[in-house]
Amino acid sequence: MEDCPESRRLSEDNRRAKNWKRWGPYLSERQWGTVREDYSANGDCWNYFPHDHARSRAYRWGEDGLLGFTDRECRLCFAPALWNGVDPILKERLFGLTNSEGNHGEDVKEAYFYLDALPTHSYQRALYKYPQRAYPYNQLLEANRGRSKLEREFEITDTDAFAENRYFDIEIEYAKADTDDILIQITATNRGPESAKLHLLPTLWFRNTWSWGHLAEETPIRPELRWHEGSIEAEHATLGNFLLLFDPANQSDSRGLLFTENETNQERLFSVPSTHCFVKDAFHEAVINGCKNVVNPAAFGTKSAAHYEVEIAPGGCYCLRMRLVEEKQVPSMEQCFGDAFSGVLNQRRLEADVFYQNHLPYPPESEEFRVMRQAQAGLLWSKQFYNYEVERWLEGDPSQPPPPPERQGHSRNWDWPHVFNRDVLSMPDKWEYPWFAAWDLAFHTVELARVDPAFAKGQLTLLLREWYMHPNGALPAYEFAFSDVNPPVHAWAAWRVYKITGARGERDLVFLESVFQKMLMNFTWWVNRKDSSGRNLFSGGFLGLDNVGVFDRSKPLGDGNFLEQADGTAWMASYCLIMLGMAMELAQNDAVYEDIASKFFEHFVSITNAINTFHGHGLWDEHDGFYYDRISVSTGEDVPLKVRSIVGLMPLIAVTVVPGDVTNRLPNFKKRMNWFLRNKPELTVHISEINEVGPVVSTTRMLAIPSREQLLSMLRYMLDENEFLSPHGIRSVSRCHKDHPYTLKWDSQDLRVDYVPGDSNSGLFGGNSNWRGPIWFPINYLIVEALERYHHFYGESLKVECPTGSGNMMNLMDVSKEIKKRLASLFLPGSDGTRPYAVSLGPYANDPLWRNNILFNEYFHGDNGRGLGAGHQTGWTALIADCLRSLATN
Repeated sequence: MEDCPESRRLSEDNRRAKNWKRWGPYLSERQWGTVREDYSANGDCWNYFPHDHARSRAYRWGEDGLLGFTDRECRLCFAPALWNGVDPILKERLFGLTNSEGNHGEDVKEAYFYLDALPTHSYQRALYKYPQRAYPYNQLLEANRGRSKLEREFEITDTDAFAENRYFDIEIEYAKADTDDILIQITATNRGPESAKLHLLPTLWFRNTWSWGHLAEETPIRPELRWHEGSIEAEHATLGNFLLLFDPANQSDSRGLLFTENETNQERLFSVPSTHCFVKDAFHEAVINGCKNVVNPAAFGTKSAAHYEVEIAPGGCYCLRMRLVEEKQVPSMEQCFGDAFSGVLNQRRLEADVFYQNHLPYPPESEEFRVMRQAQAGLLWSKQFYNYEVERWLEGDPSQPPPPPERQGHSRNWDWPHVFNRDVLSMPDKWEYPWFAAWDLAFHTVELARVDPAFAKGQLTLLLREWYMHPNGALPAYEFAFSDVNPPVHAWAAWRVYKITGARGERDLVFLESVFQKMLMNFTWWVNRKDSSGRNLFSGGFLGLDNVGVFDRSKPLGDGNFLEQADGTAWMASYCLIMLGMAMELAQNDAVYEDIASKFFEHFVSITNAINTFHGHGLWDEHDGFYYDRISVSTGEDVPLKVRSIVGLMPLIAVTVVPGDVTNRLPNFKKRMNWFLRNKPELTVHISEINEVGPVVSTTRMLAIPSREQLLSMLRYMLDENEFLSPHGIRSVSRCHKDHPYTLKWDSQDLRVDYVPGDSNSGLFGGNSNWRGPIWFPINYLIVEALERYHHFYGESLKVECPTGSGNMMNLMDVSKEIKKRLASLFLPGSDGTRPYAVSLGPYANDPLWRNNILFNEYFHGDNGRGLGAGHQTGWTALIADCLRSLATN
């Protein structure tokens, strides 16, 4: 791959020669309504800190803003604020509904897009669409409140907010001239038919670390922002001194600099006198209500903004330029702006083009290139400074009222007091899920590794540190409940990243060994905690498929009954195979790992035997030819749960191919494996063998849960368009349940599973969860990857109908490609120019001003591909880039 300036910057940052990642888009899109800001007795985070408080109340653990930028410790923050002259509040952050307000849970109600980004954040570009009409806050609340779970969500594109194109496109670009020299350009374009007024308030502020009474957070000198010759000077004891400079070319539109404090307006919120004269929401009062005495006339504080008021002609643009630079690096004013500014900005744009042309296998003018580049942009924009110290959060702060005593021993995460998060992390969605999720993060790293291997490996390693991982070996799931159970995909991600980030013989064994040692602890936790019967059949709760069953699989069934899960068992079998692969790789250089490899080989065989033969049939249904969950009843009988869902497809993913030449290089492992095969023949029926003839005869083996016959039966269901195969990927529940719902009478309840291809019709697991029909990228990705491994072993000797009943026979590699093509079709324009996912944008799906700004939704409608759930969950949906990459290279 060609060298380029961004690659050199990455190298400098990795070698710590230059701190290129010190600044980035690490500012959350939502800090309000989060668990870490919740000090209530009942854990109702949404109502404890609602959106209405956000403009007036200082945050404890982080900050948020509109497409902002901050340093990696979130000390000094920058973001634009906007006002169109009619909104009731200043637009400083994104608005959305809380979990109880939305008919399908929490949901951002804004139109914004991550368009471009480089791994060092030396160039970032994003777009926000700001209505010229009054923002429809109440309409969005009332319309969604009046809708049931059987109806789709009411979105901002369903209102007249953007009608007649009466809105501004607010494009923000960040470009680094050096590590501590950041160029900022905001371009406002009037898309409407008439001139329109816009107030722009580029805002700079310090995160409040001084009000809580913790000496560890106090700096020797309270940070301060102050007027300095028409610029804003920022002084911070650990960050250093910076200047925010403003282009003199914009001077005629300036209404001056505003200063206040990042302190809570207690009078507005709690009807008690505020501790400070100048408070967080001062700019709102000054700009919208015309109050003169709310800002500091002495021109200093901890929050500041320049106020520009402009009239923009129809179709016209207004460009505002600033520069945030370390004080000792400030160039002359002639070098700050004008041609010098344009030169740096254009250079970074060009470097971004070159970087992605080097990394992506499609021509830049292609739609595939556009999708892949914006997928990476979404991943890189979704990094966030995340601060959550559980013990301190539980105890409260010395200078604040103590939290209610109910929090001790009863609050969320009380049993994770060791957790100390203060890092830049890859988020699922910086508004809807502005907190790390362990299994989401694993999928993020697979695509991040393509452009920033060091960051991808660092993220995986971080969650295994002692200030994240529980002493018992569990990984923290997510902020709402660290103890919840996510699928054990961390080892899989590390194994994939290990292979992606180095050619064979040049890979990072230190990284692999470090991860492997910690995963041994996590694997042991899984075996001890989730195999309740000791029979190698696992029940793990959500396992990422939280709404796919007939009841909450995280809760015990009581009375000695317990659930044995096809997907839980498949995840553990897959976990064994990943650990086996890692151990065999490490054993090439250290024979100690041969013993460990033997352990995982034998454990996999035991799990596979249990899922297929326990009680004569395991979780396999001979009549249907499919895997089902089963309730093991205390009376001794078994109750199969015959829901045809991805739960029963998950055993597909537990497959690996062990080449004979690799086994031959590990004599101790080979000896133990051969002993096991000879002496435990009843356990090894699911090991397939092919003898390879060469200088030395070797045997390549495939380890898999399903036999060849079982695999063929499962694929008939999976590739049937009336069951799992949709035009856009694999559905999570078979379409057969549309006309034939699954019902179960259990514990005096009538339970039911229907095929629900879109938004959830059940609040069983939270308002926005839904696995009952839609297409999810992480599971599709694991399935297509598994099909490639099966093909590696079977080759042309195994072909299936795809689609089922079509008469079109394909090998499994071609089946994998077919599914990838269907997934890709979600984002590629159809014959009418519309991208299927974008149907969710309503009348704007094919609008020339919208259609090339791509969203990467959380999941997709099982029939028409409409984007659903979180609109910016680029994390795991960014795997579309890997699908497109493999289509280009195969």
